[in-house]
Amino acid sequence: MTGSGISVMVVDDHPIWRDGVARDLTERGFDVGATTGDAVSALRIARTVRPDVVLMDLNLGDTSGVEATRQITQEIPGTRVLVLSASGEHADVLEAVKAGASGYLVKSASVEELVDAVRRTAVGDAVFTAGLAGLVLGEYRRMAVSPDDSAPQPPQLTDRETDVLRQVAKGLTARQIANKLVISHRTVENHVQSTLRKLQLHNRVELARYAIEHGLDQEGEQQEG
Repeated sequence: MTGSGISVMVVDDHPIWRDGVARDLTERGFDVGATTGDAVSALRIARTVRPDVVLMDLNLGDTSGVEATRQITQEIPGTRVLVLSASGEHADVLEAVKAGASGYLVKSASVEELVDAVRRTAVGDAVFTAGLAGLVLGEYRRMAVSPDDSAPQPPQLTDRETDVLRQVAKGLTARQIANKLVISHRTVENHVQSTLRKLQLHNRVELARYAIEHGLDQEGEQQEG
């Protein structure tokens, strides 16, 4: 499979690594419209190019990749950020996700893993190096708070949207959800997009956090048990 024209910007302060990643993605059909080595120019270029995915390193000198991620995701909601970092430290992962990153991949990943991660990020999947997804979901559970009775009621979801949301909270991919609920992959994507619109969220990471904060992941475990 190829990148199918998915537009990408690569942000990394090491020119050889940056150019190598850009070349690998271009050879596989991705449209690498820009590369840069610092956070300030990353935001400026992203505003103009508006790529589908920004591959973001965290160590970018004076301004961190975390801050660049926060600014890009806030200012350009249609652009998703996938962190590609040498660090697998839990604190770095959580900080990046809280800043708005859709996923986190360590630089030891293979080219095939990178290509798959960029493609999945472009369609809204939350993509993490093995072992890191559980860390993120665990942190969201820890941060979950009791519902506030005075808070506005959330939008009404259909039963099927709730079923899909429950599986998203467990970290399942769209294809895994489709197999588990015995529905098509496209139907899962349609339910996810509908739920994102209703809840005014931007990606599956935010969707998973919403589900966990509202107890849907635990509710699902109790029902299945």
